[in-house]
Amino acid sequence: MMKKHNFSAGPSILSSEVFDEASKSVLNLDNIGLSLIEISHRSKEFVKIMEEARELSIGQLGLSKDEYTSLFLQGGASTQFLMVAYNFLNQNAGYINTGSWSVKAMKEAKLFGNVHELASSNDKNFNYIPKDYTVNDNLDYLHITSNNTIFGTQFHEIPETKTDLFTDMSSDIYSRNIDYSKFSLIYAGAQKNLGAAGATLVIIRKSMLEKICREVPSMLNYKTHVDKDSMFNTPPVFSVYTCLLSLKWLQKNGGVTEIEKKNILKSTLLYDEIDRNSQFKGFANVEDRSIMNVTFNLTDESKKEIFDNLAFEAKISGINGHRSVGGYRASIYNAMPIESVETLIELMKKFENLA
Repeated sequence: MMKKHNFSAGPSILSSEVFDEASKSVLNLDNIGLSLIEISHRSKEFVKIMEEARELSIGQLGLSKDEYTSLFLQGGASTQFLMVAYNFLNQNAGYINTGSWSVKAMKEAKLFGNVHELASSNDKNFNYIPKDYTVNDNLDYLHITSNNTIFGTQFHEIPETKTDLFTDMSSDIYSRNIDYSKFSLIYAGAQKNLGAAGATLVIIRKSMLEKICREVPSMLNYKTHVDKDSMFNTPPVFSVYTCLLSLKWLQKNGGVTEIEKKNILKSTLLYDEIDRNSQFKGFANVEDRSIMNVTFNLTDESKKEIFDNLAFEAKISGINGHRSVGGYRASIYNAMPIESVETLIELMKKFENLA
């Protein structure tokens, strides 16, 4: 049976190689006679997995392990909204509001200090990235959401700032070649572009740990997890392992530089068809379009049932848009093969001919 073309925003697609290796590990990890999900997280086998995953997570972004460290935690990006502020918001923090996840991050941060919304694209239902704003020097940090899954927008220019720059990179980490050293803290839920749901990657500049001034509960303190090599409590072993496999797959296929070329090709082909096809219109501002989440609408919503039926017949899954935007959203993460994008494009052409 042919597997469906999975355009889900997350949990989402992984490479077939990752699926194969991960499934084998559930029965027998590296022929040790035990399953990955039953061995001790203190065993030499899993400690090696964690160490390698942490090392690759930094190296694949071109960062130095002398300057940065990484963690695999739990609780998703939603817990990071809280942890970031708990650890680092002493007085004032700046946030650029580009959608739902930014709003949620600001809500949590307000529990710990003054949150300054430096810019927002709420006036146009978040279909663009704000450009005109000033970053004050008195901020503890500036926070952005690098890619917005719901609205299909993405920061293509990283803000220049003298203050520490933090980012929620859940949906575009490892997808493009940018200067990651501009960030003092990066966090990302694994389930969109890195691994199975359950783990959250945090990459943090080591010098930031000296800026934690208040008393923070152990589980929410970055120092706790760094000091214990990301093993303070039982980690989500299966998710960490799939992250390691994905990072190895990325490395084997040319790293971030090569995957960016493929991602740009996939997104360009799809956006070109949206712009060409009379039956569709893009949602996001053209210059701010995401290469990970392509959002679009029908020009005639009364034809939705026809298009949905065609998608079902073509084994296309997960393209319904978020309720706040409507329409459609094709998430084309790293593991998405170009053949699936081409299948969606052919479907769109077929739909135009029927209309």
